[in-house]
Amino acid sequence: MTHEAAATAPRLREGAIGLREVLFQSITDMAPGAAIAASIPFGAAYAGGSLPLAVVFALIACLFSAVSVAELAGRMPAAGSLATYAARGLHRAVGFLVAWAYVLVGVLISPLVLLQLGFTTAGTLHDEFGWPANLWWPWTVLGALIVMAAGIYGIRTSAGLGTILGIFEIAVFVVLAVLLIAHAGKANTLSVFGTGHTPADHAGIKGVIAGSVYTILAFGGFEGAAPLAEEARDPRRTVRRAVLLATLGIGILYIVTTYAVDVAYGPDRFAGFGTSGPDSWEGLARSLYGGFWVLVFLAIVNSTIANANAGVNVSTRTAFAMGRIGAFPYALARLSTRHRSPVVAILLVTAATVAISFGLGFGYDPVTAFGIVATALVILIVAAYIVTNLACIGYFLRAGRAEFNPLLHLLVPILGVLAFIPAWLTAAGLRGPGLTFVTALTPPTSYAGPAAAIWMALGVVYLAVLYRRNPSRVADVARVHLDEEPP
Repeated sequence: MTHEAAATAPRLREGAIGLREVLFQSITDMAPGAAIAASIPFGAAYAGGSLPLAVVFALIACLFSAVSVAELAGRMPAAGSLATYAARGLHRAVGFLVAWAYVLVGVLISPLVLLQLGFTTAGTLHDEFGWPANLWWPWTVLGALIVMAAGIYGIRTSAGLGTILGIFEIAVFVVLAVLLIAHAGKANTLSVFGTGHTPADHAGIKGVIAGSVYTILAFGGFEGAAPLAEEARDPRRTVRRAVLLATLGIGILYIVTTYAVDVAYGPDRFAGFGTSGPDSWEGLARSLYGGFWVLVFLAIVNSTIANANAGVNVSTRTAFAMGRIGAFPYALARLSTRHRSPVVAILLVTAATVAISFGLGFGYDPVTAFGIVATALVILIVAAYIVTNLACIGYFLRAGRAEFNPLLHLLVPILGVLAFIPAWLTAAGLRGPGLTFVTALTPPTSYAGPAAAIWMALGVVYLAVLYRRNPSRVADVARVHLDEEPP
């Protein structure tokens, strides 16, 4: 891209949002309400009543990668985010492939959580009022339209929506956690932060580690603030703080809420705690506090919309950044004249959301579709985290050598890689050394891995075409600012 082209290239609305909005972009990208009620309880089958310790382990593991992202975001405030980091820290081709994967990650977040919105709402209305149990799709479409409208109206609207929704879901679970801790009374115990309450078939530290691998997945999205760098005020400082504060803050929330439900339910039988029915967050709220279950239900619904909103922000900003330099079709960089939002990218993501949700939801069923999309998403995003940790090492050993810190820029990223390898193998259903708890995936969920591999293979082919026809477009992935020369 020449300096003349850079001067006329489309730009997002600079300085439109501050730390609060950027922080809640990362928070809602983690979907704390849905994670507390649906993701983290999966680890109970392995860690049992010691699940709070497993959450502590997961928080520490994710903080390693959050530090890597924060360190890179503080030096490279770019809408390309993880792609730009990989291009600078490793190789421009790696950066392009990260962008290719990360756009799909953002696209998959929306159908994932809006499928959950559909079957959760339909199931609840069926149980309470006798509505048709299979009428999930109107709620999925409604959620997609809400997110699309917020996105088109610009980052202030979509980030503001995320802030409001994020505060609500956090408040509901904090209040319920306090009530559960009070209800537990003398049953409150710090022993749940030890290994004494693991189930017999996963006894001791082995069960805790297995539970933490599943719990790590609840932190996915902590880096969600990074793609908003070009729209944030003082992005080098704002994005860096948002990533770290979101990871640490939501990690503490996960620890407190998991502790609360553990001691209230009973640590020695907590291995049977699940995501629905009487042995779940909603079931416990219903049995102990009557109508409070409605707030839990609304918090979960709220969390799905907030997460879809955050996912659309991630995918459209990455697509915009790649479209602006011609690595992706230029149309993706087209902005709304009034709101400075990437309107073409938003419309395409909305169309993809409906297509994926309907294609898999009607082809199988919405719950099965949720599992397929979740598997593909986690395979891609965890791989992106591993590459980002490696990019942190590469960047500070080369371009950022003057600022190199052995702890922050070598040891921490290595630990981040080591922490996420078991999570990636677990998501893919591949057993590695010591990962005997990993369950092999069965059809149709097992189709997600090959589908993700095909997507990446298409990215490699497209990359080869770009290298042959216009290699400068691949080089431009490494640009942080449009008017700089690519390194």
